[in-house]
Amino acid sequence: MIYAFFKRSLDIFVSLPSLVILSPILLITALLVRLSSKGPAVFRQQRAGLHGKPFALYKFRTMTADVDPFGASPKSADDPRLTRSGRFLRERSLDELPQLFNVAVGQMSLVGPRPLYVSQIAEWNEDQKRRLLVKPGLTGLAQISGRGALTREQKLDMDIEYVDKRSFWLDIRIICATFALIFHRKSIYEEKYSQDEHTRGQQDAHN
Repeated sequence: MIYAFFKRSLDIFVSLPSLVILSPILLITALLVRLSSKGPAVFRQQRAGLHGKPFALYKFRTMTADVDPFGASPKSADDPRLTRSGRFLRERSLDELPQLFNVAVGQMSLVGPRPLYVSQIAEWNEDQKRRLLVKPGLTGLAQISGRGALTREQKLDMDIEYVDKRSFWLDIRIICATFALIFHRKSIYEEKYSQDEHTRGQQDAHN
């Protein structure tokens, strides 16, 4: 498939030179993470890859080393689990830079659905599981379409839309839009994880 060839070529063309060019920044960032709190500079966690195959995802650690690695994502910069360097890295998406290695070795792509936990697969319906038909990405359609403002269900819908509409030009558009969002520093914190939260909140108010 021509698209698959060009997509993988783009992944290699961007990720390998980026790892070399950004190596001083990566080293300095790792040092800052270590100096800001105890624990490893790079966070490693199993995520679901192509066809659900687990792989080790890498990112700079942004929270204290003693937190639950499978806990809820921070909803604001005031989350006490975030380190000082972690807030800075998250808000500029610099914590994701180590995933260029995942892209280089073929576990991820520059563009695709964000890699989620393997355990979450059991929660998806058959349509939602189609997000596993492509490699997970550094960025995706959901990330340029609302990111933190989207619920889990909306993000899954956007992932499926990407699977159905994926093309070389869509990938280029998503990459360009991602850079634009980084420079505009839009909020990356989740406003509401799931649509169910609204329903549960109404029920709690009446109990």
